[in-house]
Amino acid sequence: MNIAGNVAEFLIHTLFTVYIVLVMLRMLLALARADFYNPLSQFIVTATSPVLIPLRKFIPSIGKVDTAAILLMLFLKIIELSLLASLGRRFAMVIPAQAILDLLILAIWIYILAIFIQAIASWITPGMGSPNPAINLLRSLTEPLLRPVRRRIPAIGMIDLSSMIVIVGLYVLLIILQSIQYSQ
Repeated sequence: MNIAGNVAEFLIHTLFTVYIVLVMLRMLLALARADFYNPLSQFIVTATSPVLIPLRKFIPSIGKVDTAAILLMLFLKIIELSLLASLGRRFAMVIPAQAILDLLILAIWIYILAIFIQAIASWITPGMGSPNPAINLLRSLTEPLLRPVRRRIPAIGMIDLSSMIVIVGLYVLLIILQSIQYSQ
């Protein structure tokens, strides 16, 4: 692929991924019942509402699951993969299946990064309260994954192993999904 093709591929992937991440964060934060008055939450809501609010008129939620957000992410990912395919990039799978796998992998990476950042921040500002709204939002996002592990495996002294255990589990899922993605 030539330089212009590489630049186009980078720009397409980056622009679509940024918006898909915002939509995914909005959906995951709603599932985790995060504080939507948090400034970072407000940014995410403001950035995604122009597309999601009209979609919700036609696509209702199923329980707590924002089906409009899921369909929007899937639609955007399919468009991104189609544009990349038109540039000559080949995919091992059919584009809709590739899109679903890519979204699952992205969600896992969001959780891995959120847990990692939260763990590092806990070393810098120990204790449950943080003046940083982003750290409070990350705590809201990751707590549904960490809480069940904390119940089964209590902290050893002052060391909470739940973050490490959940990250290892997420990496195992990531390896499984990536092996499915590349085996086709």
